[in-house]
Amino acid sequence: MTETSWHGGAAAVATLTFDVDAESPILAHGRGYADHLSTMSHQAYGPKVGVPRILGLLDELAVPATFFVPGWVAEQRPGLAATIVERGHEVAHHSYSHRPPTTMTAAEQRADFERGMAVFASQGIEISGHRAAGWESTWDTPALVAGHGLSYDSSLMADDRPYLIETGAGRIAELPVHWSLDDWEQYAFLPSPQIGSVITSPVRVLEMWRAELDAMRRYRCLFNLCLHPFLSGRPGRLEAVRALIEFGLGLGDVRFARCRDVAAAALADPALPAEPLRRLEADPAVYPD
Repeated sequence: MTETSWHGGAAAVATLTFDVDAESPILAHGRGYADHLSTMSHQAYGPKVGVPRILGLLDELAVPATFFVPGWVAEQRPGLAATIVERGHEVAHHSYSHRPPTTMTAAEQRADFERGMAVFASQGIEISGHRAAGWESTWDTPALVAGHGLSYDSSLMADDRPYLIETGAGRIAELPVHWSLDDWEQYAFLPSPQIGSVITSPVRVLEMWRAELDAMRRYRCLFNLCLHPFLSGRPGRLEAVRALIEFGLGLGDVRFARCRDVAAAALADPALPAEPLRRLEADPAVYPD
């Protein structure tokens, strides 16, 4: 049974994911922020300092990870994606511009998606999965992912285990996320644009994530942790990440994996049913605009 199960017999599977957004989410708020040197330097810390530091930690602990990179970021830093892949990790698609799909028309979303794919193709980077900017998918997004030959998405929240989605363009695995496993909700702070207004102690964050990972073992879940190098690459926060990984390794029944490998196992798991997305229609008499 376990040989064909998505979890391979592990009590829980942990995917360490890093959204290497750099300046892109700030520029998505307005091009004028490019003139804010302090703000741009705050974001540049991610690829400049955070990513190398994170790669060193992953090497030391011998665990794989997935890095979701906007095409614009990969374009501005041509060697970044290749460096990640050379260290044995996965690079995945995270839009081109980091503009949320919900702010774009279907045509604009497609153009942005394809522009990002073209960047990775030009750099020889194999792409298997996608994560929507801000996790703000539209009903068009899953078919866009499947239609471009990708095997998974990681933006939705309908479960805490992988599930399969039938789209008009093919079947994909969904590797669900949740705000409680996102460092943005714990650490993001900027005066302008206001991307967040909290700076939580890494000690408290580690306590929360350890409790979640431990509990997920009871229900055989996917612990899909989302980290941002410009946030969790800071020393005290990265030490919390180190402690979390060491805790997971010490449990003995948690498997660390790249997202593409979890998706491949989920798509091959006969126990996972595939269901089409069903959009609920809201009665305007009950739910007015």
